[in-house]
Amino acid sequence: MPIYEVEQYETHMQKYRIEAENEAAAIAKVFDGVAEALDGGSEYIEVAEDFGMPVDDHRELADELRDRGIDIGEIIPSIRTIREVD
Repeated sequence: MPIYEVEQYETHMQKYRIEAENEAAAIAKVFDGVAEALDGGSEYIEVAEDFGMPVDDHRELADELRDRGIDIGEIIPSIRTIREVD
């Protein structure tokens, strides 16, 4: 039986502690990548079902998932990639 490697999108939260003159400046530092992340400040939130593999690029796989009762719209929800591995 084949083995597959599947990448799934997930939502995580990362906490930062930043010295800044105000809230906007603190957020700007996070967006600029200059804020220092707290150790242990990452937390899993949920599976990110708004992201996924486009059905137009994976029609056969999407049809097989539908046949298994999985709700598929324009994307295969939360799946980034899948590939067979040795």
